[in-house]
Amino acid sequence: MLSLSSPAEIARGVAARVREHRLQRGWSQAELAQRAGVKLPTYVLFERTGRVSLLRFLAILDVLGLSAELENVGRTAMPAGASLADLAKPLPKRGRTRR
Repeated sequence: MLSLSSPAEIARGVAARVREHRLQRGWSQAELAQRAGVKLPTYVLFERTGRVSLLRFLAILDVLGLSAELENVGRTAMPAGASLADLAKPLPKRGRTRR
């Protein structure tokens, strides 16, 4: 999938969605940070910039009940009718060959 967003833009978007989930629960930033075991300044920075360590991010998602959404990250479905042998074949080279 082609994305026209930079990694920083994606991170800020994810942080904004996490913020929405926090607000839906009526939690303050301090309450969510405490529940996730994250220091408040770290959480505030995350909501503002999207920057946080992966382990802290997972802890935040866990307390919001969103960690299950990450179970399929990086998993792709095998094309219909393809075998592992088919997928392991080298791709054909494109263009003309020199003689």
